[in-house]
Amino acid sequence: MALEKEIATLRQWIKESSNIVFFGGAGVSTESHIPDFRSQDGLYNMKYKYPPETIISHTFFERRPEEFFRFYRDRMLYPDAEPNKAHYALARLEQEGKLRAVITQNIDGLHQKAGSRNVLELHGSVLRNHCVRCGKSYTLEDVVNSKTVIPRCTCGGIIKPDVVLYEEMLDDDLMSRALDYISAAQMLIIGGTSLVVYPAAGLVRYYRGNRLVLINKSATSMDSEADLVIPGKIGEVLDQAVNG
Repeated sequence: MALEKEIATLRQWIKESSNIVFFGGAGVSTESHIPDFRSQDGLYNMKYKYPPETIISHTFFERRPEEFFRFYRDRMLYPDAEPNKAHYALARLEQEGKLRAVITQNIDGLHQKAGSRNVLELHGSVLRNHCVRCGKSYTLEDVVNSKTVIPRCTCGGIIKPDVVLYEEMLDDDLMSRALDYISAAQMLIIGGTSLVVYPAAGLVRYYRGNRLVLINKSATSMDSEADLVIPGKIGEVLDQAVNG
């Protein structure tokens, strides 16, 4: 991996920092074999009767729940996925008292599975589900093992994933907490995100420090503003910086 100089800088900055915040996107989970949205093999480039961004919208969920759940089960649920080196490296940084928060756009729960405790899931989680009629909570297993295409509550209502769909608002309290962490951070590491999904991507504009690190396989709109850009696989980069 021809990024020794950049990784050495990242390793040194991590050693010198006691208030790190991580902001991550789909690229963090691709190394756990969960496809992202916008790459060549991502969800947006797959052929369906309707565009994926239409299917995972609030309107589509309400109007065509059967087609929604067919796509959701087929393309958005990966119950056997395991954390990768990136997840474990971040969990270690938190255990060492260096990482204050993981702010993620992912919905797979892999950060917690790796051991991270303070995880702000801006777009919700597939692990949490609730009945839209009575509010009863259900697990991912309840949805996966449902005998019907549309998972139903004991009251007959539809079980909806606690995932933020298109047309739905992000949680104000969660966004406010994320903003507080980012604005107070000594060091902000952004990884595995194209930084095009708003309003979440707009949060990084609130960082006021001088150690903005971008780790992404492809270029982003913020590369020119970063203090350190590492164009590599986030799992390998973080593993070498934290454990190397």
